Amino acid sequence: MAAMGKAEGQGFLESLLNNKLRIHTTDGRMFWGDFKCTDPDCNIVLAYTYEYRQPSAQQLLKAAEKAGADVKNIKLEMTHRYLGLVVVPGEHIVRIEKEEFASQLKKK
Repeated sequence: MAAMGKAEGQGFLESLLNNKLRIHTTDGRMFWGDFKCTDPDCNIVLAYTYEYRQPSAQQLLKAAEKAGADVKNIKLEMTHRYLGLVVVPGEHIVRIEKEEFASQLKKK
């Protein structure tokens, strides 16, 4: 991907304002919320945010024992909680995804 100029970058960020973003972090968490702003350090502010976490090893073991199955065959849902307004530190961001639906893509 070619580097954007300052004006292009600003326009791109403005196009993301108030859109739902999924931000994945280095510790395996995912934050899902409305993009509000960023700063020169790449910190991102999300509003109305939910945090999602992968099940812990202990939770997987407990579920495997209960089901009488191997841990590798156990699938658990991510746990989540509502956080509200969140600042995600740029240094911990691994991936950013914009939430789009098929109906939104046809309009472009």
